[in-house]
Amino acid sequence: MTSQDLYDFAPLARVLLTGAIIALGPIVWIWWRHRGATPLKRLQVLAVLTLFLSFDLVMFGAFTRLTDSGLGCPDWPGCYGNASPIGAHAEISAAQAAMPTGPVTHGKAWVEMIHRYLATAVGGLIIVLTASAWLQRKRGGSQPISPWWPTATLVWVLIQGAFGALTVTMKLFPAIVTLHLLGGTVLLMLLTVQATRHTQFADNLGLVPVPRLLRGLVAVTALLVFAQVTLGGWVSTNYAVLACTSFPMCNGAWWPAMNFDGFQIWRPLGFLADGSHISYEALVAIHYMHRLFAYLVIAALLWLGWMLRTVPLLRQQRRWLIGLTLLQFATGLSNVVLDWPMLAAVLHTGGAAAIMVVLTWIWCTAGPEPARSAAS
Repeated sequence: MTSQDLYDFAPLARVLLTGAIIALGPIVWIWWRHRGATPLKRLQVLAVLTLFLSFDLVMFGAFTRLTDSGLGCPDWPGCYGNASPIGAHAEISAAQAAMPTGPVTHGKAWVEMIHRYLATAVGGLIIVLTASAWLQRKRGGSQPISPWWPTATLVWVLIQGAFGALTVTMKLFPAIVTLHLLGGTVLLMLLTVQATRHTQFADNLGLVPVPRLLRGLVAVTALLVFAQVTLGGWVSTNYAVLACTSFPMCNGAWWPAMNFDGFQIWRPLGFLADGSHISYEALVAIHYMHRLFAYLVIAALLWLGWMLRTVPLLRQQRRWLIGLTLLQFATGLSNVVLDWPMLAAVLHTGGAAAIMVVLTWIWCTAGPEPARSAAS
């Protein structure tokens, strides 16, 4: 092809078919493994498995971004108008020959398309989850959560797909890529609510009584972590990870030279809103604000972990929270002092997503303490 539109929907059916085939594997496994179980039990397993695979998708999305594979196929939803890099071999080879380390290579094209296939498969699982929930309601069976939850999740994953398309067609526009990252985090939170409610119902578990102030601390901590995820996404999408090359100081100073123009939201990658190139000082500001806010967030997470010791029934969640917080600190530190190793960078994104999952799990598990009678 001599020219290629940014949006080419010709290969869409084949991409959707590939995703459907991938999604069919988990669905068949659930049906076979739990063929004697009730529909509600299979719905619980589907919710948990969809959450797990969505988390894997977020991790693979981080790998796609960190390997600079986001433009491995510069059109959407296919690759140079084809459903896979196989059909685009000539175009990819030409682009790779022109720029061997550029954004389009055979390896990067496969990473990008596999990410799209996996995203389509997750969307397929959420469609099945939604249809199953409404079917269960039509049968009049009891349900631990309204079918509007998976419906909202389906709408959200479609929005995520749109942002995924814009990520490519707008050439890694930082605001769009950051919103795509945040959208993946919200998707995990929506699925965590459903997986938790289904598991509580299946195992006949009630809510764990938690003091009001402690539940408030969970909510505040979740908001702080979400804000930190936003700052971290801004660091990653602006490639500012190595703007500070020392720790705990940044470039040998406790308050390095910074330019806060880097926080202009609507601008292309590498540029400011006025069209000028983004300065090194602006990248330093992006990095260092994320680092400074991390101290507050880590303190809040550890304080919450300490306070949860008073609720023995949340011991499992507490251990996950503290362990993930320590892992997040270690991977964030290694990104700076070890020159951004791939494993640590992917784990840092996954750790942030996992912390949000655990905080949502805690929130869904915690309930109000019973009111005390006047006699007591």
